[in-house]
Amino acid sequence: QVQLVESGGGLVQAGASLRLSCAASGRTFSIYAMGWFRQGPGKEREFVSAITLSGGRTYYADSVKGRFTISTDNGKNSVYLQMNSLKPEDTAVYYCAAELDGSYNLKYSPAYDYWGQGTQVTVSS
Repeated sequence: QVQLVESGGGLVQAGASLRLSCAASGRTFSIYAMGWFRQGPGKEREFVSAITLSGGRTYYADSVKGRFTISTDNGKNSVYLQMNSLKPEDTAVYYCAAELDGSYNLKYSPAYDYWGQGTQVTVSS
């Protein structure tokens, strides 16, 4: 079992920055990759970013590329999402997820095995 807890969400104005954190506990040695997804009001959950824990390979949705940066700590028990130049369309609940099996498609939400409870990000115009 892997437990994931997100933090760092909040209400900010357009153009501001936020840093989301996701702390993993439990069988963290079994995690292959961690990702961030988001679900805006009336929208389906969508991929934001992912990182492989061994090679540090990163993936981004086109909508956040150049504005968001994903990273992990040295112990690889936490993953971060630095979000800069936030836009109102970034408003969503952001979820952290852990993938254990080495999926070939980290942009695909069903590939992930464990999910956090989510943290709300609201960007006002």
